[in-house]
Amino acid sequence: MYEHRISHNEMIEEIKAKRELMINSAYSLGFTSEVTIKYSQELDELINEYQKVMEASSRPNDEIKFAFKQMIMVLPKVLV
Repeated sequence: MYEHRISHNEMIEEIKAKRELMINSAYSLGFTSEVTIKYSQELDELINEYQKVMEASSRPNDEIKFAFKQMIMVLPKVLV
């Protein structure tokens, strides 16, 4: 759905806007109206996509942290 050209902030703003549409729809049309459910499903998709993007962008950091931890564990053995 998203390409990397859209920023995380833009994704958050889109999530906020969809959430607002869903809330307004729920209050005016009802919580179980087709429109409200549609907005809710679209919001779910946006949140899932955001989480995927965030997970993918944090992986390199996790790999660096792992490598650093490995270096810390090896370093005392080398110094002994």
